[in-house]
Amino acid sequence: MDLESTYEIDRVAGFISARAFRRVALQFPDELLKDSTRIVAALHEKLRSFNQSHAGSNGDAKDVKLYVMADTMYGNCCVDEVGASHANADCVIHYGRTCFSPTSTLPAFLVLGKASLGVPLCAQKLCEYTKKGGKPILVQYGLEYAHAITEIKASVGAQACFELEVHYADIMSPIITPPETFSSMNEQPELSDGQCANIRSTQESNAAYCIGGLTWSLPVGRRMEDYLIFYVGSDDPAFANILMTYNACEIVRYDATEDLLVNDFSQQKRILKRRYFLIEKAKDASIIGILVGTLGVAGYLHMIHQMKDLITRAGKKAYTFVMGRPNPAKLANFPECDIFIYVSCAQTALLDSKEFLAPVITPFEAMIAFGRGSEWTGAYVTEFRDLITSSPMEAKNQSEARFSFIQGGYVEDVEQQEVEEVEDGVSALVNITEKALRVRDKDSQTLMPGTAKSGAEYFATRSYHGLDIHPENNFSEPFLIGKSGRASGYKNETAQQSQ
Repeated sequence: MDLESTYEIDRVAGFISARAFRRVALQFPDELLKDSTRIVAALHEKLRSFNQSHAGSNGDAKDVKLYVMADTMYGNCCVDEVGASHANADCVIHYGRTCFSPTSTLPAFLVLGKASLGVPLCAQKLCEYTKKGGKPILVQYGLEYAHAITEIKASVGAQACFELEVHYADIMSPIITPPETFSSMNEQPELSDGQCANIRSTQESNAAYCIGGLTWSLPVGRRMEDYLIFYVGSDDPAFANILMTYNACEIVRYDATEDLLVNDFSQQKRILKRRYFLIEKAKDASIIGILVGTLGVAGYLHMIHQMKDLITRAGKKAYTFVMGRPNPAKLANFPECDIFIYVSCAQTALLDSKEFLAPVITPFEAMIAFGRGSEWTGAYVTEFRDLITSSPMEAKNQSEARFSFIQGGYVEDVEQQEVEEVEDGVSALVNITEKALRVRDKDSQTLMPGTAKSGAEYFATRSYHGLDIHPENNFSEPFLIGKSGRASGYKNETAQQSQ
């Protein structure tokens, strides 16, 4: 495919010209950066022609300034509003894989790209799977194949595959408008046009479902579990999001590059078991770190405050960290945290690796772990915007003992924070006194009863506290002259060899 068709030069230029944007940020992932110079040149030429046609005379394409953003602090699938703000941009043109997360302040246009697809081969595989499936089919696809869905529909119709009904997911509008700013943190952010939250199959049928830029509706009386999902695309985070969200459905994936059907997803089943283990491990945590995984997705601040409130009501301590893309080396600097909660978009939410010293869970898993009485039914939510509530979370039966599958017995959760409003002055004084009278081992400096419940307590248990300061020493230490020269031979070493 040619450059103008693949990167939708006409539509992008029309979007910029119709809204009279003057400073535009172009966001590219690493794999598309090689085409950025040609895209900028094509956009300048197209904008110049638009100016000439609208003004009736020679327009000046230099009025529109284009800025190329080659790197992002977080996932490439999200619109980088922070990077665009450095250029004081009016909007963002996002290229490549996207999660369709709503922006907070800037409008955006999503250029999905067009990957090559053998339409007759894909339609043939779909017909073969339809005949032996035994259930109605819901066709979903990677956004890079959205351009070929109309041809697939026509090809399937030509092959007379009408044994069972086939539904096709539609793609949402590529134009993202930031939602209206909500006045307080207790208000749920509204969704703009072309955006919707995931609707679980337990709700009323015949409602719109939405995930990763795809939207569809089911007939009255049907649930997602009644359908077989036929996915056209590669094994990427978008497909992993569908697997986790609709884990109760039978799913088959058509690999367009290899022209084969893949239906063995045992690895994803193991991932679900792993996530359940992390939920149980999070229940025993005392100090929780909240990792900010986005600075542009609408509602992220609301979710961070909601997580803080949930953790505090569970009697635990929360710390918030903003560090860009998390990695094992960064998180290792905070060993006091027993577990981390990663607030990010749906396609980057599953951050799990054996290299991390502490587990990293999602807000959905945190709500199950820290909400007493909550049980996991098997349903899974990766989009944190689906979890935003207008009422505060209530911790139920906090005083009762809880069975820990990790420790293999009943345990009592840590006490509520002294600053909690439900505590009266007497009980708060008792808790403070108990902490002050804890027995401390003189040699190891280890807190005897239980584990540390705050960063300060954890610091007291560490064997190394940094350089000691001795205020009683009033005299200054003399300085010493160190080695000089190169590592292959310092000056004092060469002098010794000559002797």
